[in-house]
Amino acid sequence: MAVAYFDCFAGSGGDMIVASLLDAGADLDRISEHIARLKIAGLELSAETVRRKGMRGLRFMVSEHGHPADSPDNNDHAHKHHHHHDHRGLSDVLALIDLAQMPDRAAERARRIFQRLAEAEAKVHGMDIEKVHFHEVGAVDSIVDILAACLAMEQLGIDRVICSPITLGSGTVICAHGELPVPAPATAQLVVGAKTVAGVVDGEATTPTAAAVLTTLAESCGPMPAMRVAAVGSGAGTREGSRLPNLLRVFVGEADSDGQTDTAVEMSANIDDCTGEIIGATLEMLLAAGCMDAWASPIVMKKSRPAWMVSLLCSPQDEAEATRILLSETTTFGLRRRFCERTRLDRHFESVETRYGPIRIKVGLLNGKEITASPEFEDCRRAAEVHHAAVREVLTEALTARRALGQADGE
Repeated sequence: MAVAYFDCFAGSGGDMIVASLLDAGADLDRISEHIARLKIAGLELSAETVRRKGMRGLRFMVSEHGHPADSPDNNDHAHKHHHHHDHRGLSDVLALIDLAQMPDRAAERARRIFQRLAEAEAKVHGMDIEKVHFHEVGAVDSIVDILAACLAMEQLGIDRVICSPITLGSGTVICAHGELPVPAPATAQLVVGAKTVAGVVDGEATTPTAAAVLTTLAESCGPMPAMRVAAVGSGAGTREGSRLPNLLRVFVGEADSDGQTDTAVEMSANIDDCTGEIIGATLEMLLAAGCMDAWASPIVMKKSRPAWMVSLLCSPQDEAEATRILLSETTTFGLRRRFCERTRLDRHFESVETRYGPIRIKVGLLNGKEITASPEFEDCRRAAEVHHAAVREVLTEALTARRALGQADGE
């Protein structure tokens, strides 16, 4: 399974994402073929090798009629002021995606990115999503950045995207609505639930375009996962003068073949003055908030007090909400957290027909070989209620039906 890990140590711009993927092996000519279908006169894509604080990187550029698609004062970590002042709505952008005739997965990723952008803009401005007009991200070069990023990922066969904590920067930024604090409103809305850091960059470190791409496609914001690195790409911005080289790195490679490896957050708190009812309700709330698991273990604390250790496992995106629930719903004054790496079996679902109706079977694979298969308990429970049968009977029936189906396929 191909993985792209974006190391946003100095921030990120949409063009930097594209440049890093090109530097890792994506083909600019093939991307240009799709962008040409947008029928925007005089639109050209190019890339050049540059140096930032002595470090080599690739810079990606979009121009119209030989001129940059953004004004000369763009520093890649500031919002772009476009000479066309393009204000497109979501439907306009989705129509452009259709025109580009992109591969299905690339097009689907692009649609999700712009849908997320529209939702963020709608919330910022307090209006219906259909009335939102994109400003900076609705201009030609930002649209091209997003489409090119999705096309480059598809060329590289990227199945999973992971990024480091997103560097936001500091100070203020000039955008379509005037001078605003960093992160700008749209960026702030986009990074809700993501792991962020202020970083050492003065000004805007991550643009709305980059924030939309990363927060939409990245399954987590944390350390680099276990992977066999096949290529490393460096995408350059135009800013100079920062303490760090204005580069975005991407590591492209294969995830551990022993299964799917991802990053999770494990949190726990020792509690000796909370009722069982409250702990039980808290566990339910944590699971409802998206935690992968939540549990309570009996322990003995100081002064030989019987107590509970309440623990949970969640994705980095759900960390903030899980923290809020644990601190607000229990009597704990603090909690512990650590990032951990999970290795999961590859899995898919199959459906089998039984006398109790269709039941889904979760199948786990290791290196492409089936290791285990388990009926979905909730399917079995519902079927048992409808047919007034024991749950264990439905479980057994489902496994028997799948074995019979496998034997028939073997014949």
